[in-house]
Amino acid sequence: MKAKKFLSLAMTVLMLTGILSAVSFAKEPLALEAGLDELCEQFEKGKGPEADGYSIDYRYFSPVKEDDTTKYPLVVWLHGMGDGEYEGKQLTEQEIALWSSAEYQSRFKNSGGAFIIAPRSVEEEELYWDDCLIYPLRAALDDFIEQHRENIDVSRIYVGGYSMGGKMTLKMAVAYPEFFAAAFPICPAWAPDKEAAARLKDMPLWLTSGKTDPLVSYSCLVMPTWRNILSQSNVPDLCRLSSLSVTADEKGIPFLSAHFSWIAVNHDMFSHKNGDYPFMTTVNGNGEELTLTYPDGMISWLSSFSGSYDGTPADDSGNPEATNPSAHISFFEAIKLWLCELLEMIKGMFK
Repeated sequence: MKAKKFLSLAMTVLMLTGILSAVSFAKEPLALEAGLDELCEQFEKGKGPEADGYSIDYRYFSPVKEDDTTKYPLVVWLHGMGDGEYEGKQLTEQEIALWSSAEYQSRFKNSGGAFIIAPRSVEEEELYWDDCLIYPLRAALDDFIEQHRENIDVSRIYVGGYSMGGKMTLKMAVAYPEFFAAAFPICPAWAPDKEAAARLKDMPLWLTSGKTDPLVSYSCLVMPTWRNILSQSNVPDLCRLSSLSVTADEKGIPFLSAHFSWIAVNHDMFSHKNGDYPFMTTVNGNGEELTLTYPDGMISWLSSFSGSYDGTPADDSGNPEATNPSAHISFFEAIKLWLCELLEMIKGMFK
């Protein structure tokens, strides 16, 4: 009987040891070669508390290892319209999971890794990062930070996203400028006016867009955003604009739509041969053209910045009135935007 109990105990210990080893091993980031499907599997599920009637679910990657006391930055990634139709789509439809690979994690300065959180807009209610989700999204982020407070460096929280997510990137930064150390909007579907841009005066921003984007006009939305930000910025030398004459993948193969400029960001602004990203030029806020030297791309730029946020949760929707220009566009502004888009179409016909 004693022998049987001993054998049973020994097997239990071996099983527990195997489980713990597997958990520990799972905390090690996978190599880039593992592929997107396996990289996506490193992300876990989460959901924020209800705020203003909405609760934001998300997927997240944690770089924390067993007995790890490192303070890691937090990257907030916001998807575009249609990529939030169901839980998890915001991750599997794009390539931000590349940032969870061992190679990309190692590029985060001073930590060798970062948390990545990909919230999902409430698209089942036809909400595409509408203003009513600003506070619920902040509540989800505050709750996530509280859950991982031992390992998140609250002075290094970064926000970025594409299209409608690019809009929400700017809206969140305007609403909570003290919360984010830097932002990287991509083809943002909103152009903040000078009043809104003034709230970003101390924030480094890196804007990325395709010059022939058919959905978010480079001339009518992206460039006004860039000009308004620079007109108010105290740190123009830290701000960047990357423009793609042709929107292509990291191998230089053009996409059918010139809207896909976020793929450059997913690949940390470098080609598959670790050189310049195809068809892309980058300038700073002083108009100086920049040459990106591998591996110092978007990740290195982001992780070099720290803010003054102290970890205090928000108790309201920040400064919603500063985000209103897109929600209450006037008739004359709508006509002006339409004429601008028409002019861009005509110009494109003669290229």
